[in-house]
Amino acid sequence: MYSRYFDRQPIMMVGLGSYDKEVTLKISGGNDYTVHREGEKVVNNDDGRRYDGIYLKDHDDDENFYIEVPDIEIGKGFHWSRKENQRFKGGFMFRCVDSKILLINYIPIELYLQSVISSEMNANCPKELLKAHAVISRSWALNRMNYIPSSQKPYISDNETITWYDNEAHKYFDVCADDHCQRYQGITRAINPNVKAAIEETFGEVLVYGNEVCDARFSKCCGGASELFENCWQNTHYDYLEKVDDFDENFTDDLTVEENAVKFIMSSPKAYCNTSNKQLLSKILNSYDNEYSDFYRWKVFYTFDELSAIIKEKSGDDYGKIIDLIPLTRGVSGRIVRLKIVGEKKTRIIGKELEIRRLLSKSHLYSSAFTVEKSENGFTLYGAGWGHGVGLCQIGAAVMAENGKNYKEILAHYYKGAYIEKLYD
Repeated sequence: MYSRYFDRQPIMMVGLGSYDKEVTLKISGGNDYTVHREGEKVVNNDDGRRYDGIYLKDHDDDENFYIEVPDIEIGKGFHWSRKENQRFKGGFMFRCVDSKILLINYIPIELYLQSVISSEMNANCPKELLKAHAVISRSWALNRMNYIPSSQKPYISDNETITWYDNEAHKYFDVCADDHCQRYQGITRAINPNVKAAIEETFGEVLVYGNEVCDARFSKCCGGASELFENCWQNTHYDYLEKVDDFDENFTDDLTVEENAVKFIMSSPKAYCNTSNKQLLSKILNSYDNEYSDFYRWKVFYTFDELSAIIKEKSGDDYGKIIDLIPLTRGVSGRIVRLKIVGEKKTRIIGKELEIRRLLSKSHLYSSAFTVEKSENGFTLYGAGWGHGVGLCQIGAAVMAENGKNYKEILAHYYKGAYIEKLYD
């Protein structure tokens, strides 16, 4: 349950990254600030003293103040993974965690959102999408601030592993800065006036269902139908995260049925996110997302040896030659929730969707909504969508905005029964 009233906007704690022995931050004006680790203590190189934690305070009276942080990894584990030096405002905490120096950024949530919206989407995309994204990113962030780790644990038996990846790992901060949570890159990229306007016009607005701020998930492209929360993370159902066909009317069959899912994935039905408008996509996607265009329907081919090597590397298990991939359980969007991997040495059932995507690619598959075609040369996976598919579909929402829908209509489409409430001024 959330507090309906705030004296001021909340402060987010964002985990930026960790460093083995030493990290040097570059402070605007040309100064360096270096911290190193001695055992489980952090040491300020300027005074040589050992601390449990060091806080580098915000200079909020200086609009030009920033700190540059080296080697921030973005897209960790994904096909667009890379490292960047990035600039941030706010305060900074150094502390030792698991024999590494953890760096945490303290930042007011509305300033945090300026970076998130600019990082998640191209700032030149339709304004109503920016406003919708401001509301859901604010909602999700506030939801994470009050997050209580689930008591539900992954299911592991002799022949099955069902696991998921949520926020349990974030013990010392609210959210991380990467795609695992929301992309946050500080002021590394210029904050577009359109983004500032979208945040100001929705200042303090969140999605609410009942008496809770919504866990407002989103993905790049649902592929035509959105997925249920419980088919991607812990077994918790949210009424506002029901299946949504990404168009004005329902058009899909029951995609939990294998025959229907295969037919759906192998076709290209009309949907908001089914667009090949390159001009619109260039306004929606950031530069590294624009490197890819086959997000609505895609395919990938593996020889038997290639797939066997990938699964061995990613799982740590030697299945031998992979001879079959068998979908056992699909979610409402056609995404596979349980997949049987059949090898000459070992057979195992895996899930949920992200674990499937992780084990079947050197980085991650676009989504687990795929069907398998086996030939004498290997496996061809035909797939739909980009991401887990829960909640708002970013590309679908952009097309809705381009077609004249306002941000409230967009949110009503993807989050059934939720409503907007202003929590603070």
